[in-house]
Amino acid sequence: MSAFVKLIYRYPVKGLSAEKLDQVNVRKDTLFSYDRRFAIAHGTTEFPDGPRWLSKKHFVMLAKNPKLAQLTSEFDENAETLTLLRKGKRVSRGKLTDQTGRMLLEQFLASFLEADVRGAPKIVENNSTAFTDIPDLQISLINIESVKDLERVVRSSVDPMRFRGNLYIEGLKAWEENDWIGKEIKIGDITLEVQSPIGRCSATNVNLDTADVDLNIPKSLQAGFGHRNMGVYASVKTNGTIKENAPVRTD
Repeated sequence: MSAFVKLIYRYPVKGLSAEKLDQVNVRKDTLFSYDRRFAIAHGTTEFPDGPRWLSKKHFVMLAKNPKLAQLTSEFDENAETLTLLRKGKRVSRGKLTDQTGRMLLEQFLASFLEADVRGAPKIVENNSTAFTDIPDLQISLINIESVKDLERVVRSSVDPMRFRGNLYIEGLKAWEENDWIGKEIKIGDITLEVQSPIGRCSATNVNLDTADVDLNIPKSLQAGFGHRNMGVYASVKTNGTIKENAPVRTD
């Protein structure tokens, strides 16, 4: 079976839920538009030169704040508005690029997270890079078959969304993506250069449906495969559009 893009996602606010896309426009050496553009910083986090890339420890995140998985976020790109829902009920809404809108969201998050956040949480925006886990502007690719092979080791189902990928690829052999490191691949007419494997942390232990920590994914990866990697990072080398079902191939 030929490999293809099964699912496309972006994450407008670091640590919050994914936004599914049918297609995405990409530009050389950038992320998807709005991907990790916003983040929830601890009140103790300082940006003396304005919001910029910092390591994830400075932000609210699933690894330390699994309660975030209780929230579903909806992002309206045209209005730049974020809606937060809990058990399907709206609990907060605000415009992310507006001080008053951010304040409304921050007030809810302060009450919701309570002692799990250091100081009053603040929503920050990064227009120059993004609040990704690495400083380089690279998108993440997840091989669905590799996740299925992990299930064999875990002896339990593993939601691929635990890995917060941008592109989920079907039709590959398990772990075939690791052979792409240092090579170029084609997704439709777009060229990507695969840079490195993605080492996994405890954020993947959180069940996104229940917000419970119910697995130890890094430990299972290490025990079963001798590494803690799932997925690869890749840089975009050409401009264009990536669509669902786009073929994935190596030249």
